[in-house]
Amino acid sequence: MINKIFLIILSLASLMTSAQVNPENYAKSITSEELRGLLYTYASDYFSGRETGEKGQKIAVDFLRDYYISHGISSAKNTDDFFQKMILEIKGEKVKTENVVAIIPGSVKPDEYIIISAHLDHVGKNNEEVYNGADDDGSGTVALLEIAEAFQKSVTNGDGPKRSIVFLHVTGEEKGLLGSKYYTENPLYPLEKTIANLNVDMVGRLDPKREDKDPNYIYLIGSDKLSQELHDLSEKMNSDYTNLKIDYTFNDEQDPNRFYYRSDHYNFAKKNIPVIFYFNGTHDDYHKSTDTPEKINYPMLAKRSKLIFYTTWKLANQENKIKLND
Repeated sequence: MINKIFLIILSLASLMTSAQVNPENYAKSITSEELRGLLYTYASDYFSGRETGEKGQKIAVDFLRDYYISHGISSAKNTDDFFQKMILEIKGEKVKTENVVAIIPGSVKPDEYIIISAHLDHVGKNNEEVYNGADDDGSGTVALLEIAEAFQKSVTNGDGPKRSIVFLHVTGEEKGLLGSKYYTENPLYPLEKTIANLNVDMVGRLDPKREDKDPNYIYLIGSDKLSQELHDLSEKMNSDYTNLKIDYTFNDEQDPNRFYYRSDHYNFAKKNIPVIFYFNGTHDDYHKSTDTPEKINYPMLAKRSKLIFYTTWKLANQENKIKLND
């Protein structure tokens, strides 16, 4: 009887400890200084614009792999040392390329997955001028790295996520969302067990067309299209922690830009997986050689990254998984 009482007390203590975990303890590791350091490397001329299949893209995937290894984060199953290799047909040519996929396994529900994605490629060079793609999508790429580091710190402290978190760096986005299409057609983890996809594509700059010049904003696209619960969860995480102005302008079905259909989340949405697309809007340096790291607003990149972290944290740790709309 005494042993039973002891086990009950121990179990309740464990539950109380788990309930008291403060994600801010880990979000604080996402800093503008670290993001700056990562992006000045990732969007440097050495990476030659990261065009799909080219030498610069191979340097990029090695950089991402080495980052995960150095932080003790595991490769996804059925990858070749983090690489999900593929051959894509681009403009009539066969191109060898790869997604980079890492995972932090869940402690309680390891067979349920949240995928955070960003595209690793850009458009390469034009007349020997390097298109660095600092915002598109160097900003999303380094955001994933910092979020992964924050979650890994939680694992080290015994507070790791209950569901698994997959960090998916996709190739071939600029060629037609090809790397994410390949993943959803050849998933490393079952799509029916994939709770949500949070896609991060251009989150380091400010939209010069905004009448409100306050930088404290983020555009969200798609959050309510498949799961109102995901939308509501996202809103609550923002109000609880980051207090960004969430702008749904581009979520409007009538928006002529049709951004919902133009980044990697869309391939997940087509498979009925709830998505959020995080976006800062376009600017005059979009797909130009002038998209360089000194133009990134690093405090805002950090704050937006923290919103994604908190949303992922909640998705990974709440008791029930989010539901699809009826």
